[in-house]
Amino acid sequence: MDPDRRVIRDGFVLVEEDRIAGVGRQDELRVSADYVIDAGGGVVMPGLICGHTHLYGIALRGCMLNIRTPTDFLENLQRIWWPLDEIMTADDAYATALAASMEMALTGTTTFADTYSAPPRPEGVLDRIADAVNEVGIRGIISFEATERRGPDEGRRGLEENIRFLKSGGRGRAKGMVSLHASFTVSDDLIGRGVEAAKLYSAPLTIHVAEGPNDQYHNLERYGRRTVERLHDKGLLGPGAVLAHCVHLNMREIKLLAATGTHVAHNPMSNMLNAVGIMKLPEMLENGVNVCLGNDGYVFDGFENMRSCFLIHRVDRRDPAILPPQTVVEMATIKPAQAYGLTDLGSIEDGKKADIIVVKPEVYATPMTGSIYGYIVNGLKGGDVETVIVDGEVIANNRRLTNVDKETASGRVRQIIQRLWDRLGVSPKEAVEPLSLTR
Repeated sequence: MDPDRRVIRDGFVLVEEDRIAGVGRQDELRVSADYVIDAGGGVVMPGLICGHTHLYGIALRGCMLNIRTPTDFLENLQRIWWPLDEIMTADDAYATALAASMEMALTGTTTFADTYSAPPRPEGVLDRIADAVNEVGIRGIISFEATERRGPDEGRRGLEENIRFLKSGGRGRAKGMVSLHASFTVSDDLIGRGVEAAKLYSAPLTIHVAEGPNDQYHNLERYGRRTVERLHDKGLLGPGAVLAHCVHLNMREIKLLAATGTHVAHNPMSNMLNAVGIMKLPEMLENGVNVCLGNDGYVFDGFENMRSCFLIHRVDRRDPAILPPQTVVEMATIKPAQAYGLTDLGSIEDGKKADIIVVKPEVYATPMTGSIYGYIVNGLKGGDVETVIVDGEVIANNRRLTNVDKETASGRVRQIIQRLWDRLGVSPKEAVEPLSLTR
C-alpha cells in the first residue's frame, strides 16, 4: 500500500523495535533476525484501520428488548441507543471496549477511531476505555460523543472530557480526538467550541452527518441550510475533520467536502442494518473525497466490512466494475490513516510503524499469483488472520492473543454485560416480536 501500490511476491518485511526497517524480495534479504515469522502461503499486509466505530455497540449483540419496533433510524436512536446511553457506566465502557478490542485484534484491525456515548456520566470514562485498549495492545483514537439532546450542560461536559483526555496526552496506544454526536443534537455554539478544541490540541474532529434523512430535515427547517453547508458555515469542514456516514448528501455537498479536504467514514454494513440507504461513494471518489471504511459498532471484522462495501455498490449501481478491489483495500488501510493524520501508519514502508498482519486462508485453494486485492476482498476473512503486530509487538500469534487471556476476559465481560442487560430490561424470552439489536 505504498505510493506505487507494490505487490511483492515471495517477499520479506524487516522490523527493528517498533519500525519497519526493510521491505523487499526474499533473495534480497542480507540480515539475520532474532525472531522469524513464516508467512508462507499467506499475505503480509498493513494492519487494518477502522475509520469509525462505537466499541460499546457490542453490548447489544443478540439482545432482546421489550420495546415498540422502530420504523426508522431516528426511532432506533430514541428507543434503543439513547436509553442505553443513559445507563452505561464506566465499567460497561471498559468491558465493551475490551471485548471489541479483542475481536478487532483477532480479525486484523490494529487501529480504530471510536466515539463513546453516555451523557450522564462522561467524566473520566475515556481512561477506562484506554485501559482496555492497552490491555489488548491495539491502537485507539478514542473520544466522548458530545451531545445536547437533553440540554447544553451535557454537551459542555462531553466536550470537556475530550479536552481533558487530549490535555493528558492520552494513555499508551490510546490517543484522543474531539467528537460531536450529530448536527441535529448539537448547537452552533457547541460546534464552534468543538472546532476550537480540535485546533488547539491538533486533534481530529468527528461528527455523524446525514446518516438518516432527519439530519437534513432538521438543518433545513431550523437553519435553512443542508447539513454539510451548515457545518461549513461553522468552520468544521477541513483536513482535520472526519464525517461519518454522509448517506443523504447531494452533489453540492459532495463538492464542498472535496473542496475543503474533508474526510468521510463509510459504514456500509451499519447503513444496511439501520436501513438508512447507500451513500454516493462513486461520486465521492470521482470528486476526490478521501473515504475510509468504518464499522459503526456493528460487525468488527474488517474483512467483512471490505467485502460488504465492495458488493453493495455493485448491486446499487448494477455495475460489476463500479468499485475495484484495490480501492476497497485502500479504504481499510492507507485512506483512514490519511483521514486521521496517521502519517506513519497504513502501509508497509521503510520507517513507518510496524503495524502488520499475516493472513493465511484456512483453505488455500487458488495460487496467489493473480490479483492479490481480489483475493483479499473476495477470499479472506477475519478468521484467517494468523499474526498481528502493533508497534513491532506481536499481540496475536497463531490466532491467539498474547497480552490477554481471551477466555478469562470474555467471562468478565459477560458478567458486566449481563448486569447491563438487567438494568436495561431485556426480554426473558423470544415470545415477543423478535428484534435483534446491534448498532
